Amino acid sequence: MLKKREKLLNSRDISWLSFNGRVLEEAAKDEVPLLERLKFLAIYSSNLDEFYRVRIPVLMALKELKKRAIASQKLIKKGILKKTKKIIETQQAYFGSILKQHIIPDLKNKNIHLVYNEDIPDCIKKKTDRFFFDTIAAFLEIIHPEQKAFSPKNNQLYLAADFGDANKGLALVSIPSDEIPRFFHTQIENTHYVVLIDDIIRANLKYIFTQIPQCVFSFKVTRDAELDLQDEFNGDLANEIEKLLVLRDYGMATRFLYAPGVPQPTLNHLIRCLQLEHANHIEGGVYHNLKDFFAFPVRDQQLQYAKLPVAEITYQHASLFEEIKHRDLLLHTPYHSYDPILRFFNEAVLNPEVEEIFITLYRVATNSQIVHALISAAKNGKRVTVFVELKARFDEANNIKWAKRMENAGIRIIYSDQKLKVHAKISLVKLRANAPLNAIALLSTGNFNENTAKTYTDHSLFTSSSFITGELDLLFTYLSSTSFGKEYPALPFQHLLVAKFNLLPTFLHHINNEINRALNGEEAAIIIKLNNLEEEKLIHKLYEASQAGVKIHLIVRSICRIRPGIPGLSENIRIVRIVDRYLEHGRIFVFHNGGNERVFLGSSDWMDRNIYRRIEVCFPIYNEELKQQIKQMLTLQLQDDIAAVQLDKNAQNVELAEGTTRSQEEIHKLIHASFRDLMYQ
Repeated sequence: MLKKREKLLNSRDISWLSFNGRVLEEAAKDEVPLLERLKFLAIYSSNLDEFYRVRIPVLMALKELKKRAIASQKLIKKGILKKTKKIIETQQAYFGSILKQHIIPDLKNKNIHLVYNEDIPDCIKKKTDRFFFDTIAAFLEIIHPEQKAFSPKNNQLYLAADFGDANKGLALVSIPSDEIPRFFHTQIENTHYVVLIDDIIRANLKYIFTQIPQCVFSFKVTRDAELDLQDEFNGDLANEIEKLLVLRDYGMATRFLYAPGVPQPTLNHLIRCLQLEHANHIEGGVYHNLKDFFAFPVRDQQLQYAKLPVAEITYQHASLFEEIKHRDLLLHTPYHSYDPILRFFNEAVLNPEVEEIFITLYRVATNSQIVHALISAAKNGKRVTVFVELKARFDEANNIKWAKRMENAGIRIIYSDQKLKVHAKISLVKLRANAPLNAIALLSTGNFNENTAKTYTDHSLFTSSSFITGELDLLFTYLSSTSFGKEYPALPFQHLLVAKFNLLPTFLHHINNEINRALNGEEAAIIIKLNNLEEEKLIHKLYEASQAGVKIHLIVRSICRIRPGIPGLSENIRIVRIVDRYLEHGRIFVFHNGGNERVFLGSSDWMDRNIYRRIEVCFPIYNEELKQQIKQMLTLQLQDDIAAVQLDKNAQNVELAEGTTRSQEEIHKLIHASFRDLMYQ
């Protein structure tokens, strides 16, 4: 029986930090190629920056509200802010040990000398000095914060110089890693030398200041990310947090990260000058923003994952459109080439029977081939409607740039409502009324982005099913209407699951169906793969299903608030997390349904924001062969005992017994060995 004091949900923040810790573990594995280990360190660093921008402001505000006895005790978990800081401190120490004790020595054994917290070697000193004057100096900014109020940019790197002189005081020098590459790279004979520009600037301070500083150290300030708090909370609590945050300066500082060994008086003086009293003060490593390891300049193929071949479609017909007319196609990228998705839009550009193109864009590539195709389609006389999400966090500028270019080309641009994101990944191509094919659709679990498709695992369905295209037409009509974002009519979706309409009720219906079958003694099972699992109504329904005897397998990459394996509550729930070469991104939902399985793919995680405050689309897979493809992939992932860990009831990663199945490798083999023949025979 369930213990009365057993909590029902884990903290989303502790759970997420557990995921980032799992990323860090991948960087520590000797069997992972060296440059890939650096990439995992970069992912960890990037994720942590986002955590400080997005979650720490909320936790700080909640702490303040708790002091005022305003916030709900249900939502404020005792000591979460303190616990997160302790976890991060432990993880960052581990980060440092991985880098300094393992990766840097291993690089040196491969004739790659990463100059890290040491003097620049004499053999390259003339080259680095020349680079300082020829390149770096053009971007340097010298700041005297005691003479003029100064607010450090978010995540910008700086060197602070303390002259120990009342007249000289403090001076700051920007490290322009946002303008030039973070690393200087040169090769002498067989040895590669890689130097951070931080150290090149530090070595040339004598040309910037007339007096040698007594103390020089690096720091950065992380600021909040203009939170849309309705994404995180409902009702009064969100309003109270907003009231609290608007009292503070725009982009309040959440973290002041500085190098170790700084004298406390110097540190206190800098904090006062930069008005950082309310930020989290954290002693980190000598260097910050190590997400720049993404751009490590030595790209030795022997130190990276071997490039894997991708499966290609063999067309039976002259065009992709004709292929889709005859059968549904299911693409599993990056195991499959992304080219069919690019071809889908390219054929729409040229096909004289195409009259209209509709698409939702959430995150697009920097130089998007898809957007170029849409622009060409508009110039060729097609009516093109694009729904652009301006609130795609951290991609706002890129989306605005492309929206303006498309609008100038004659494309109808519709921006999502202020309080309602369009997160669906859908496109509809409509042909002239008397054409042999009326419409074709593309629905995906991932963004229409050819760059991220190389590293994110996703699934994309091409279909001409009138059930699907008809309902997509209905949805696009609604999104194009003046009522979008203002009211939610009872649109009759019978096949698509659309958040704000029928997505939540349909998922609850399918879970209830499994519960009833289990209670009647029938086999009942659910398999769900998600990025994040947080929404409480669905979690409690899964608990109810577990208690009824439904076997539930969950594959959850990041946030997971459900607590598995608790007697009387969740003993029939098993959760695995997979972190490997590719980022697991697809969302999959399989309900046993007495053997007649219902399979859905889609854009929606099970978080409050996805269920209640976004337009999401999940879509059914009706073709039995395509269903089996999905089932085979899920089976391999549930068998993974190399890249997978199991989550315990406290959201902690539990290593599995050393095994033989690495699901991403096995899926690659499976697709090349059998799916090609199965799909395209």
